[in-house]
Amino acid sequence: MVASAKLEMASLEPKGLVPFTRESLELMKQHIAKKHTEEQRDLKPNTDLEVGKELPFVYGNLPGGMVLEPLEDVDPFYKNKNTFMVLNKSRTIFRFNATWCTFSPFNPIRRTTIKILVHPFFRLFILISVLIDCIFMSLTEMPKWGPALQNTLLGIYTFEILIKLIARGIWVEPFYFFGDPWNWLDFGVTLFEHIARYLILNSITIFIISRNLRILKIIPLNQGLKSFAGILIHCLKKLTGVISLTLFFLSVFSLIGMGLFMGNLKHKCLRWPQENETATLHNRTGNPYYIRETENFYYLEGERYALLCGNRTDAGQCPEGYVCVKADTNPDYGFTNFDTFGWALLALFRLMTQDYPEALYHQILYASGKVYIIFFVVISFWFAFYLASLFLGILAMSYEEEKQKAAEKAKKIEPKFQQTLKELQEGDKAAETKTTQIEMKKRSPTSMITSLNMLDDATVAIRREEELKKSRKRCPLCWNRFAKTFLIWNCSPCWLKLKEFIHTIIMDPFTDLFLTICIILNICFLALECYPMSEETNNSLSIGNLIFIGIFTAEMSLKIIAMHPYGYFQVGWNIFDSLIVFHGLAELYLSNIHGMDLFRTFRVLRIFKLAKYWPTFKILMQILNNSLVALKDLVLLLFTFTFFSAVVGLKLFGMSYKECVCIIDKDCRLPRWHMHDFFHSYLNVFRILCGEWIETLWDCFKVAGQFGCISFYMMVILIGNLLIIYLFLALVSSFSSYNAATTEEDDEAKNLQRAVAKIQKEINYVLSKILCKNQNVSKNKMDSVNGVYVKENISDHTLSELSNSQDFLKDKEKSSGTEKNTMTENESQSLIPSPSVSETVPIASGESDIENLDNKEVQSKSGDGSSKEKVKQSSSSECSTVDIAISEEEEMVREHEKPKHLKDGYRQRSSPGQLSRESKKGKIWQNIRKTCCKIVENSCFKCFIGLVTLLSTGALAFEDIYIDQRRTIKILLEYADMIFTYIFILEMLLNWMAYGFKAYFTNGWYKLDFMVVIVFCLSLIGKSREELKPLISIKFLRALRVLSQFERMKVVVRALIKTTLPALNVFLVCFMIWLAFSIMGVHLFAGKFYECIDPTSGERFPIFEVMNKSQCESLLFNESMPWENAKLNFDNVGNGFLSLLQVATFNGWITIMNSAVDSIGVNRQPNFEDNIYMYCYFISFIIIGLFLPLSMLIGVIIANFNKHKIKQGGSNIFITVKQKKQPRALRRLLCEDSQKRIHRPGNKFQGLIFDLVTSEVFNAIVMALICFQAITIMIQSDEQSQNMDIALCWINLVLIILYTGECILKLIAFHCNYFTIGWNIFDFMVVIFSVTELFLPVMVGYYLVPPSIMQLIRLSRILHILRPGKGPKLFRDLLLPLILSLPALLNISLLIFLVMFIYAIFGMYNFAYVKKEAGINDVSNFETFGSSMLCLFQVTIFAGWDGMLNAIFNSKWSECDPDKINPGTQVRGDCGNPFVGIIYFVSYILISWLIIVNMYVVVVMEFLNIASKKKAKTLSEDDFRKFFQVWKRFDPDRTQYIDSSQLSDFAAALDPPLFMPKPNKGQLVAMDLPMAAGDRIHCLDILLALTKRVMGKDVRMEKIISEMESGFVLANPFKIAYEPITTTLKRKQEAVSATIIQRAYKSYRLRQNDKNTSDIHMIDDDKEVQATTDNAYFDKAEEKSTIQSQI
Repeated sequence: MVASAKLEMASLEPKGLVPFTRESLELMKQHIAKKHTEEQRDLKPNTDLEVGKELPFVYGNLPGGMVLEPLEDVDPFYKNKNTFMVLNKSRTIFRFNATWCTFSPFNPIRRTTIKILVHPFFRLFILISVLIDCIFMSLTEMPKWGPALQNTLLGIYTFEILIKLIARGIWVEPFYFFGDPWNWLDFGVTLFEHIARYLILNSITIFIISRNLRILKIIPLNQGLKSFAGILIHCLKKLTGVISLTLFFLSVFSLIGMGLFMGNLKHKCLRWPQENETATLHNRTGNPYYIRETENFYYLEGERYALLCGNRTDAGQCPEGYVCVKADTNPDYGFTNFDTFGWALLALFRLMTQDYPEALYHQILYASGKVYIIFFVVISFWFAFYLASLFLGILAMSYEEEKQKAAEKAKKIEPKFQQTLKELQEGDKAAETKTTQIEMKKRSPTSMITSLNMLDDATVAIRREEELKKSRKRCPLCWNRFAKTFLIWNCSPCWLKLKEFIHTIIMDPFTDLFLTICIILNICFLALECYPMSEETNNSLSIGNLIFIGIFTAEMSLKIIAMHPYGYFQVGWNIFDSLIVFHGLAELYLSNIHGMDLFRTFRVLRIFKLAKYWPTFKILMQILNNSLVALKDLVLLLFTFTFFSAVVGLKLFGMSYKECVCIIDKDCRLPRWHMHDFFHSYLNVFRILCGEWIETLWDCFKVAGQFGCISFYMMVILIGNLLIIYLFLALVSSFSSYNAATTEEDDEAKNLQRAVAKIQKEINYVLSKILCKNQNVSKNKMDSVNGVYVKENISDHTLSELSNSQDFLKDKEKSSGTEKNTMTENESQSLIPSPSVSETVPIASGESDIENLDNKEVQSKSGDGSSKEKVKQSSSSECSTVDIAISEEEEMVREHEKPKHLKDGYRQRSSPGQLSRESKKGKIWQNIRKTCCKIVENSCFKCFIGLVTLLSTGALAFEDIYIDQRRTIKILLEYADMIFTYIFILEMLLNWMAYGFKAYFTNGWYKLDFMVVIVFCLSLIGKSREELKPLISIKFLRALRVLSQFERMKVVVRALIKTTLPALNVFLVCFMIWLAFSIMGVHLFAGKFYECIDPTSGERFPIFEVMNKSQCESLLFNESMPWENAKLNFDNVGNGFLSLLQVATFNGWITIMNSAVDSIGVNRQPNFEDNIYMYCYFISFIIIGLFLPLSMLIGVIIANFNKHKIKQGGSNIFITVKQKKQPRALRRLLCEDSQKRIHRPGNKFQGLIFDLVTSEVFNAIVMALICFQAITIMIQSDEQSQNMDIALCWINLVLIILYTGECILKLIAFHCNYFTIGWNIFDFMVVIFSVTELFLPVMVGYYLVPPSIMQLIRLSRILHILRPGKGPKLFRDLLLPLILSLPALLNISLLIFLVMFIYAIFGMYNFAYVKKEAGINDVSNFETFGSSMLCLFQVTIFAGWDGMLNAIFNSKWSECDPDKINPGTQVRGDCGNPFVGIIYFVSYILISWLIIVNMYVVVVMEFLNIASKKKAKTLSEDDFRKFFQVWKRFDPDRTQYIDSSQLSDFAAALDPPLFMPKPNKGQLVAMDLPMAAGDRIHCLDILLALTKRVMGKDVRMEKIISEMESGFVLANPFKIAYEPITTTLKRKQEAVSATIIQRAYKSYRLRQNDKNTSDIHMIDDDKEVQATTDNAYFDKAEEKSTIQSQI
């Protein structure tokens, strides 16, 4: 109350609010009748005063007389726009037009409709009506009173439209009814609904959809939703280029797929008829009735479709008795094929979205051959990686722009609020400031976008404090008094003493440590639950649960006593703890009630108690909470779209599923995924948004047709993914601000640290007491032997050691005070050396490794002014040593490490002879080490070792299942292993000699080499003895040596460590979230996935035959497998994690969900969708357990990437030092002038042809021919008519002739220069192949080279669209990030290939003989290296690994045969190893995911880097290159000068940002350019002036200008120096002065003429002279003002 009174006192009168009267309208019309001034033209609408936003607080309070009344517009932009504004009680701004309406603004009817329209209750009433309509739209069956309700709602919508029409007027300009697109939507929907209602057209599709569009009416009713919808539409405009590029490549790859695979998927294995063995193959396969009989095709066990085959040697082969023929239809109900362009485009879109790609891979590889895996690899990289990265980059750029706009708006608004705060602080300062700050939060004009930037810790803390104070203020006075009276317990002094005592105990650090341990133990107890579980274990867990409930209850009780209830419940974590306690106590009382098992799942909330003591967990949860609050409108928009899509699917296809159910199910039962009811329709939409849509699309095709299904699915996929990706990027941006180093710890975390520190202190104290005597003894020994031996050099070092440093230890060095040029032992052990320092290993000491245990960093100690350090330097290339001075402590240690045969107290001085002998031995040893150092540092030796490493790694690929059949190769490999082992042992010995043991074993890469040598030795030992044969299987680790041999690998590994290791804390947080879901899954589904399977059909018994386990075991014919569990289940936490991983990768998740929704209970037979709402568990996991943690991890990885990129000066952390020089060369690949310029020939005929082939029209005609050829391929189809074949043949002949003619014309025009351009060589080769195609059928026929291949060769000319200067510039800009990222992508790809290679070899050793079923078949298996790489490629893109793991799970007698004889080898059995398989696939998925995420980060960050450079006022190399391109046209003789008269045309011909549009003479003159003799201007002077104009006052300008000058001098060493004689400004001033003098002199001469001349003529001349003089002075003044503005 006090605050509101002060506000009224501070602003009694509203600022700028004036009623809109007839005089205001007349005055507005008068202003409009006049011409607008330039200032008014430059005005822009104030974003703070937009429609729908609240009037800012600076305009003061709103009097009651101005509410719902017309007011003059306060925005200057609308002052003369015929508009007025109306405010409601909520201060929301509404704008209306004053003219061109049905009624005037002063008409009582219109005023009444305006009051109704702007009233908040009217909008609320419409919103409630829409929500009720949405509820009834989701119903499958309408109640009896449904039509009456629909009519009522239709009347409400009609009334709303009439109100809007009267209030706003019928027109299409802004603020009219039809000026708002949302009003068009309302009007159209209502109109269609009236037509459908009265003309009975409800069955027509457009009328079905039109009413569902009513759901979207929710968007304009909410300002936040409307703002986000506008932002996303703006993003779509920016995405037009990427969408065009995507459609282009989709079309190209679809045509390639048609050329390669058309008709191949119809090839089946057909059984030969036995009754006519002598008949020819043509007769056997020519019988159409025989081919149509599907029983004659070969089917694999459990497969729905016949086995595909091909005629290539690497394609699928038919079994004996079958022949491969083209027959029957395509697989997947005929919907998967490349027979026409439409189906090929659908298949490519499926591959682009990575939906069930493994099935299409297998089908194509079976039918066409394994070599075509290259096609799929290219598609996966180009679409699923690069184009996806472009989409992410553009959306991320749009999001960052919105954040910057919001920040700029906030900065502009802040001074206004500060001024208002000063006014209000004159009274009651505390109350006024608090109220004003809250009001500022409310009235922020950037309510939607500003919230995106609310994630700073300080802002969040202030906001939470304000909300807490606000909530306290809202509390009524009576409740406040009641709380302070009854909830603050200060009864008696004894109670206060007890309270103080308990407060001391409960706030003690060891209490927090004890509670933390209890929470961790409770989590462990929760994770120990499993099925089956013994009675003892169950009792133990129950007792443990009771104990933990008691502990948490005691904690709550003691804290309530210590803090009293009023203070306890003011803390959010205490409220959460109390809820945990109340849940635990309620669970004890409800445990015996049937159906309350679901209540137990809330135990997992105890895991989140750990966040109170874990700062990272707590901060991430706070960021997540604040992000979701800030993005609540975007989340609501996404939910609105999914709800709309589900309702549209229900209305469009619901009845079709019911009527045509027998087409898709043989039992005429609705499938699991349909759209007959709202819940299943919503599940279907959710599945589509998860990327699994192709299988449900096939069902939709069969029941509802292709056109409607394709349209609906494309709408859901494209718009839904746009919303999801934008939300994902917003969350990633918020988490990228997380910094573990700056995380502030609260009292609980600090208490834990104090408790642990005290424990460590006590332990150290006890250890020091125990070891005290030993330390004293050791000191005495050191004193007794001190001074016995002559001091020797401790170690020899390479010079590079003195400058070696590590990036990740810089902060540590600063804090400890160590020098930056020192190298500690921890640094040498790391795999992350500084990128700026070459990697060299210091040479160790001349003595043994035992003598160098305390070899510390180089120190320089000064005693009485003189340095004790003596350094002898020599060339490092000669491997010379450096003698380092020894400190006293080091001398003591060295003297203590004397040989054992000398006893304490024995002293003896060496004779000169002995010293000379020792010095000779030392020199010999030193020379040996120098020689070894020269050898190991020699480049040829390094190349040799690298080659041997590659050979030893590549040799592993030959050890497949056929190695025993290839005896020669096996023997060669055995000898090669021995040779490789000896070579690596020799290299290791040389390194030991050169560098010493300590330096060798403190370097991470040499440790890796040593481990690989051990692996070599163990593999050789394993071959010698049968019992040690398992050691051979570790040979796959040999490939790790590649990491240490190649710099590119090292750089990528270091970068991955830098970006990943700091995120380990976040990984643990994500692990805890998954643990909570896994425990929840155990509570819900443990023991419920068992089912009784019919052994004959392999299907589950229906529940009316078998209801439980006992009935299943009682079946006589089912004794062998009575009760079978699903391979993936939730019987324990480990299995739960594996199941959740499959759900997270969307592999096998449908099977897991089916088992969950069918489950009934333990030992009970599952039933179809008996527990259907268990889908909600998996939906929750995908949102909370996958989407949110993924955004956390990627946000933190991006933050680490940017941090280390800044440390390296902005260069990419995934490239080497040499590769940092490549971007400039890579940019030139996309330059128009990268090719050699060809001069026009002097011959007239050749010159005429040259002009023809270089004209834009000729190039356009050629591009039109290329596109026409693409269209001719699009219209082709499999088994097309003969007339079509003939027509296409003639068209191809004409195109070949035209291409040949083009080639001949260019050869005539360009001569030999034709072959200096790569694109011309490419065109020439296409012509050669095309001409050769004409003669191939005559010579060899179509068998060797099919015509489709030749068509694709000609089609390759379509790549000219991407040619610089020929195709759209937009495509070039989109390809630039890929070009610049190529070095980093190549390095990362090498690491991915190495990881795939290692895992492929491991898979060959462990899974080569696994039974072929599920995901392991003739194409995807681990029998050979190629097949293993194919399997791992699938796993890399998260496709089909569930099937492979399912096959590896076969380890029982009922599933596999452990004694099966494998031909050609001694290995027996076809069983898998589930434990090894799980570790194999899970580890590979995690490693590959980390690498691929960093690949995405590299490209997206490169895109954002390019975008930021374009947005900033800076110039790139491309801008300078374009400048000199234009210069060549104005200076063809390369004189480096142009005439000053050409300067205006030259500046207008430049490209932005150097472009200066005409008229520009005044600006050019103001630049004051130096001019040489002949009024010539030098190109460098012009470039420097234009650069200054663009850069402005940028701090980088001086650096850029100096670099330009030096670069120009280097590029033009023979430039003739010149002395400028004037400047453009001086020359203009001289010209103006001369004009003035001439005109004055002329006037003087005229006055001296005949006095009898007419006075009229004299007056006219005087006026002319005066006018010209005034103009001249005006021009001069204008030039000076222009100069000042430029400065």
